[in-house]
Amino acid sequence: MEVTRPVLLGAALVCAVAVGPWLAVVAARLAARDDAARPTAARTVVVTAVFAALLAGAALLTGLRPAGAAFAWAAGAAVVLGAVDLATHRLPDRVTYPAAVVVATALLVDAAVHDTWPALLRAVLAGAAAFGVAALAAAISPAGLGFGDVKLLGVLGLLLGWVGWGVLLAGVLLGLLTGALVSVGLLVTRRVGWRSAIPFGPPLIAGAVFALALTGSAALG
Repeated sequence: MEVTRPVLLGAALVCAVAVGPWLAVVAARLAARDDAARPTAARTVVVTAVFAALLAGAALLTGLRPAGAAFAWAAGAAVVLGAVDLATHRLPDRVTYPAAVVVATALLVDAAVHDTWPALLRAVLAGAAAFGVAALAAAISPAGLGFGDVKLLGVLGLLLGWVGWGVLLAGVLLGLLTGALVSVGLLVTRRVGWRSAIPFGPPLIAGAVFALALTGSAALG
């Protein structure tokens, strides 16, 4: 079914306004490890706005198809993971594992419905490659890359690999570059020291978003 861009964007905005505040609550509770924690009004607005932007991008990237559910779920997971990582330097498995399952399932359904089996195979290989290389890097330098980042890269690898190998490479490189620039900026402004731990989840997510935005539209097989 063909759906126009204004309709997709309108649906994304409505969904973001409805779900965004709940995502803010989830992020606050995971960060505080307290089921009674509540986000501030400002944090709720920021989370909802970021989710709206990511959801709109996901809608424009894939259109109305099963793969769109993978990118939409990943958008919500990214908002929560980014908020928690910034607050506590953690990427909770309670968010990462379900995201991996939903993304893989949605891409499998897309392959069955739209015959995008080559894209699915590429996504699986890319996810495994991203996870494997990141795991090796984390084993060599645990202080530089945590295992939460490794699992996040596995999920991002699935999404970026579904679009293309070039997008995967661009997403990883942009994520690493963003993380390096943020680290240098924080060091120069003396907001952190050389031994301070810096959350790497948000830069990795940002790199993936930049790469997908530059792509314009997904490769469908």
